[in-house]
Amino acid sequence: MSALVMVDAGGANLGSVRAALERLGATPELTRDPARIAAAERLLLPGVGAAAPVMAILREHGLVPALREAVFARGVPLLGICIGMQVLFEHSEEGAVDGLGWLPGRVRRLPAAPGLRLPHMGWNALQPRREHPLLDGIAAGQQAYFVHSYAADPGADTLATCSHGREFAALVARANLAGVQFHPERSGAVGARLLANFLRWSPA
Repeated sequence: MSALVMVDAGGANLGSVRAALERLGATPELTRDPARIAAAERLLLPGVGAAAPVMAILREHGLVPALREAVFARGVPLLGICIGMQVLFEHSEEGAVDGLGWLPGRVRRLPAAPGLRLPHMGWNALQPRREHPLLDGIAAGQQAYFVHSYAADPGADTLATCSHGREFAALVARANLAGVQFHPERSGAVGARLLANFLRWSPA
């Protein structure tokens, strides 16, 4: 049984996330097998696109109970990436779809404005809000790579924010659940550090 499992929710970034983890010496297993997900020691939920298709895959393949078993019954650390972070919340305006509801809050469309491009695509600065093991070695103002049009508002679980039209949650964590709105697999040294921090993260 693989210790590090990537949930196959159909994201186009699965290969690049796997390659980023392999560069760190990890050997992730990509699967939709509920039994393997439920028995994992560490989980990643990558995603690209929209929340509704990701939620459909999770439900159709019986992955929600498996994830719940791992995260809540066994305390396994889970990192959601981009859409994988957004579906951790209660609801997304994109497609008016309910998420897993494991983090409080809603995902809203970023505002359109003259000179403000949507989707928010490219490098932008992170602003840490408080210390956390996932932010170890990542300083205020360091850049990460984003591709999205929807984002969660900052809240009690927000570790770092970013701004594009409005401030939004760029990194969140609650107990053994975490999510990043940016793409660590495309964020150079900052992304590699975030993934390395996650691989050694031991939530209390």
